[in-house]
Amino acid sequence: MSELHTLTPTTALSVETVTRVHHWNEHLFSFSITRPSSFRFRSGEFVMLGLPDGQRPLLRAYSIASPAYAEELDFLSIKVPDGPLTSRLQTIKEGDPVFLGRKPTGTLVADALLPGRRLFLLSTGTGLAPFLSIIRDPDIYDRFSQIILVHSVRRVSDLAFRGELEAQLADDPLVSDQALLQFHYIPTVTREPFHTSKRIGGLIEDGTLFGPTVLGERAFDPEHDRVMMCGSMAMIKDLAHTFDGLGFSEGSNAAPGHYVIERAFVG
Repeated sequence: MSELHTLTPTTALSVETVTRVHHWNEHLFSFSITRPSSFRFRSGEFVMLGLPDGQRPLLRAYSIASPAYAEELDFLSIKVPDGPLTSRLQTIKEGDPVFLGRKPTGTLVADALLPGRRLFLLSTGTGLAPFLSIIRDPDIYDRFSQIILVHSVRRVSDLAFRGELEAQLADDPLVSDQALLQFHYIPTVTREPFHTSKRIGGLIEDGTLFGPTVLGERAFDPEHDRVMMCGSMAMIKDLAHTFDGLGFSEGSNAAPGHYVIERAFVG
């Protein structure tokens, strides 16, 4: 890792220090880095992150998983053995430097949604990351009466941050009281025994998504419901088609709508 210790900042990139690394399993890890005093972002945005690759930095877009008020920046990543960046990033340790882009951006933000009552956050795998930021944003609890986070993974060990989410963010300094009443977590595991085992589409079809803790209608209504989706392209494509058929419209920063996806990650 000696190459890492010679990183120099540029006009587009700062050099930050890894402060914490947690390996959830052999396929998934999360890490935290220092946050520049001038770095500002909206909950749900992503930023470029990377390491040197010869004379040029090797960068990839990562959703920011930490709340907008946090002193550090958190990220969640898969481990790809032959991935140009992740094969190296998964070996980082506390104290290592990494490149951080100076300009976060993205459409997976509350500003791209029309006002509503229920906010559904539908995620697969590391698509959970931006929602970890959003559910810790006090403003989101003022905008919506209920926030329902659905996380679909293959294995139980892929349920990153499960303990905090099941506890309804009880240790969060700003939103714990509101989250206790307004936040609901629905994990589902598709390839191992678990109390919920269907994909998100299946949870919608059989009504599990609208269980006893979710107030209101047991179906999606564009008048009151808003949706954010992040994760596999297959999930986003299928559910976007479903929502379009129900009369939902996709929103953007320029024209808020009923649902949003992060198009930067969709091929």
